[in-house]
Amino acid sequence: MMPFFTERYCRLNEVLACTGLSRATLYRKIQAGTFPAQHKTAVRACGWRLSEVNMWLDHPATFNVSELEALKEAARKPVREFDY
Repeated sequence: MMPFFTERYCRLNEVLACTGLSRATLYRKIQAGTFPAQHKTAVRACGWRLSEVNMWLDHPATFNVSELEALKEAARKPVREFDY
């Protein structure tokens, strides 16, 4: 049976705290395509998917948004279980 995971969203202050980036640098990286963009969670609120922030934290120097879908697919691949 596959475990049930829910996607968690982080607000700006949490993203800044966990990445160590300043607000200006974060938005500059989003504009350059080297940090995942935020997603609208309500009419006046947005947040970042924790899974995408974690992907950036895995390799911040080489991260590119165009590779995000490929990284998500690789992370979604099921692990084979062996019968012993």
